[in-house]
Amino acid sequence: MRSLYHLDKYKIPFFRDMGDENNGVFRLKLNDSFLEFTVIATSCYGWDHVSVSTEKRYPNWNEMQQIKDLFFEAHEIAMQLHSSPSENDNIHQYCLHIWRPHEIAIPVPPPISIGGKEWRKFWRAFLN
Repeated sequence: MRSLYHLDKYKIPFFRDMGDENNGVFRLKLNDSFLEFTVIATSCYGWDHVSVSTEKRYPNWNEMQQIKDLFFEAHEIAMQLHSSPSENDNIHQYCLHIWRPHEIAIPVPPPISIGGKEWRKFWRAFLN
């Protein structure tokens, strides 16, 4: 996760604590959205974690991507993790999460499976 100091203007106190370089609570607006987002960022137990919620609905894909770009370095791969219902205990009704482990690389599919030039070339050939 990138240093969170660049987001200090959005930081709000959490039990009188303003957080630090790796942890904090933020309230911000994103491009093309009228909603206010509450973001809780932590880096502990071997994981970077960003919790994203709004009062009205779940964040959409583009909003989650903007949050990912704000809180993680461009080269860092992070994921939304869908845990089992027995392990999921969201405090907020409309909350999604982004995770990145510290010690291991997140496995990713081959580039042709996730987009890019090879993917477009494959589908153009397939559709013609």
